[in-house]
Amino acid sequence: MSVSAATATKLREAMARLLAGEPLHTNGALTKENLAREARVSHATVHRAEEILAEWDAKVARPVLRSPGEVQRDETIASLRRQLREAKAQVTEAQGKLDALAAVTANLYHENIALKKKLGSSRRLASIPAPATDHGPVRTDG
Repeated sequence: MSVSAATATKLREAMARLLAGEPLHTNGALTKENLAREARVSHATVHRAEEILAEWDAKVARPVLRSPGEVQRDETIASLRRQLREAKAQVTEAQGKLDALAAVTANLYHENIALKKKLGSSRRLASIPAPATDHGPVRTDG
């Protein structure tokens, strides 16, 4: 299938703008979807324009190079994502420990209550004698 001459012109102009980095209707990414949006035609129309698609593939097949700023940005993002994963893992581990400690504390509390009930009011407290304090001789001369 083919497209009309007017549509082919729209697609070629859109391709030229995208390849020049001067898009009017898209973010400038070199995709077939953006080619359709930039030309203001449907995605299906782009795929019917086989000759233009062949030109597109020949020009866009090369790898897209990233600027040093984009490389640095992507490395920073990757590093921050890695740090976030590690921090989430640490939080999960700490939460597990806290949950275990809460369970132990609750068990000890209930055991304590049960023991207090078992002892009841017959419980007698033994007083512990205070340690003897030897302060030595007391001076009275003032």
